[in-house]
Amino acid sequence: MAIFRVLYYRDITVGSGGRITIPLEMRDHMRLADGDALKVRLEESESGQRQFTVWKTESNPNI
Repeated sequence: MAIFRVLYYRDITVGSGGRITIPLEMRDHMRLADGDALKVRLEESESGQRQFTVWKTESNPNI
């Protein structure tokens, strides 16, 4: 089992069309730029609680 350190814990609002805005300080910390791709994993516990994890995919300079 992996242990993760929590860097940010805050509420964000889901906007029109299901869009989620990533706060600027989180984008800066992840070094996100226009055109970067993100992966998302949705998990559900036995009790029905859901969470998703987002991470930046590795860029391939050969593409």
